[in-house]
Amino acid sequence: MSGSLTVRERRLGSAFDLLALHPWPFVFERAGLGVAAVAASTLSGPDLASLGRSALMLLREHEQPQPEAPPFVVAGLPFRPDDMCEILFPHRWVRRTVPGETWLLDCDHSGTPFAPFQPEPVAGRPPLDAFAEMQLTERPPSEGYRQAVASAVSRIRGGDLRKVVLARTTGVQAGRLLDGRRLAHRLRAVDPLAYTFIVPISAGDAEMHDAPDRRPTLVGASPELLLSRRGSEVLSNPLAGSAPRSGDPEEDRANADALVGSSKDREEHAIVVEAVAETLGPSCDELKWDLEPVLRETPNVWHLSTQFRGRLKDPVPTALDLVAELHPTPAVAGAPREAALDLIGELEPFDRGRYAGPVGWMDANGDGEWAIALRCARLQDEEATLYAGAGIVADSVPAKELEETERKFRAFLDALRWG
Repeated sequence: MSGSLTVRERRLGSAFDLLALHPWPFVFERAGLGVAAVAASTLSGPDLASLGRSALMLLREHEQPQPEAPPFVVAGLPFRPDDMCEILFPHRWVRRTVPGETWLLDCDHSGTPFAPFQPEPVAGRPPLDAFAEMQLTERPPSEGYRQAVASAVSRIRGGDLRKVVLARTTGVQAGRLLDGRRLAHRLRAVDPLAYTFIVPISAGDAEMHDAPDRRPTLVGASPELLLSRRGSEVLSNPLAGSAPRSGDPEEDRANADALVGSSKDREEHAIVVEAVAETLGPSCDELKWDLEPVLRETPNVWHLSTQFRGRLKDPVPTALDLVAELHPTPAVAGAPREAALDLIGELEPFDRGRYAGPVGWMDANGDGEWAIALRCARLQDEEATLYAGAGIVADSVPAKELEETERKFRAFLDALRWG
């Protein structure tokens, strides 16, 4: 890019659904608030903090005063911090980060006119049949995953590390063209308080603008906030430790109580809380968090949750500065970090790519919101790859960790029938 940045803004109606924007490649939304974007160019490199600073400089190249709704960059970042990162710089945004305020922003460096703005509703349809067993391929298969968990437990008990998160995948041959926006609508309907996202896997110009329905995308609805930054206020809400939900109220309550009392799950959670506190603490004048984990309810899973709230020191780091320091937390990798990443590379027979990486946005003020890409699938044409993981500590039981991943797969496969 070259030349000054020109941004034109227009207020849209207060009642606005970001998922109505199609074929916009990037959507990130929770409880009616979030952003959507069409990306025209990218910044890429292995150093997220440096890329974030470059993105901030680009966002601030304005000929006119700062718009009332600042422009922003978006990204779905890789799980591994040393993998190549791409930050997407949009040429058209919709921003709805304050209730009742929706803004359309157009930007360019050349004065090129933009196409008319026209949201498109999603037509409803009933769910399709459940996938047959022959359409599904697990990596690793059940026995392989149990063996991997047993190996991890042995390494943890031997003192190599305290925790590792092991994931597996289910490949789906759908036999039909998969629709990421329909899937996102279904995921949001099941859990409106999740961070629903649609993210392009590759941001090359050809893939962003040609055959938009055929490009690979990551679609999901994550319960976990990695980081939110508004001015000097920072929030984080790590989750670790889980138990299944039940349609029977008594059984459901018993599962929740058992989770709160589980020494295994509380240890898994405490490792994450300790790491987040140690990472955010040096950047904050004040940092508070729940003294005891609290229950977080999602439609399919109970989680142990701890909410962090802090006031950042001057000079205030940007949202991406903080994301670069935090990610990957022990909630998705393990502890110590490097030992956990090495063991994941050894025991997982696939590349996570964007799964369990940060997804979100940062604006020209350095504010932003980033979730962890969980409860998600990679879609392309008629194929989907689903991801699910479990936190492994010294007291983990391989059969129970396998069942946790199976529950997550079953819930997502049901949602995929709408996609």
